[in-house]
Amino acid sequence: MKSLFTTSALMAAMFAPAALANFHVNVGAINVNPNADSTYLNVVESVAGLPQNSSKLDVDSNTQLGLTFDYDLNDNWTLELIAATPFSHDISLDSSVGAVDGLAVGETKHLPPTLLMQYHFMDKQQAFRPFVGLGLNYTLFFSEKVSPALKNVLVSTGAATAGDDVSLHLDDSFGVAVQAGFNYKLNQNWGVHAMVAWADIDTDAEVRVNGTSVQPVTVNIDPMIFMLGARYSF
Repeated sequence: MKSLFTTSALMAAMFAPAALANFHVNVGAINVNPNADSTYLNVVESVAGLPQNSSKLDVDSNTQLGLTFDYDLNDNWTLELIAATPFSHDISLDSSVGAVDGLAVGETKHLPPTLLMQYHFMDKQQAFRPFVGLGLNYTLFFSEKVSPALKNVLVSTGAATAGDDVSLHLDDSFGVAVQAGFNYKLNQNWGVHAMVAWADIDTDAEVRVNGTSVQPVTVNIDPMIFMLGARYSF
């Protein structure tokens, strides 16, 4: 048994440097800019006396600390995992009725881990190397909250009472992601990483009163994602 542990330790010591030589970490600012669209809020329109098919949801953009990990499979192909600190988005009403356009609906946080296969162009020794990527995105929504403004509308129209629990729920999302960008090597270890991506993020949302859905809506978030940061190669 001791011999087995000794052999395993020696193999780990031999292969760890080789594995690290293919490993890169990118750290910088990452921005999620939704191209939001949704189905109409017909229930809210009805209780608030708004014209039919006049109001949808809009989602604002947010910037966080991005952290991505690259592992070179060979000179051209790389696996990349995109991570970040949790994004926070305000959700508002996008309405043709000026009096309620921009009305705060609520807010949510999300984590969008994304795994991509990248193809890097040009020779590995080149300082400037553009790439394209294709992969999968999983978006986890949490900490959803309804705004006081929306609750006031529901209370004033009789759809809820002041003592009711009004909440917001968003389903998690799974979809494709595409990416393009470049890495620029400054020296043996340090460089610049820049990328733009698009992710298919769709969610079914519900406004709930005492746990019962009173307004379901499908939201297509489909954001553009931008990142610029420092790159460290081991």
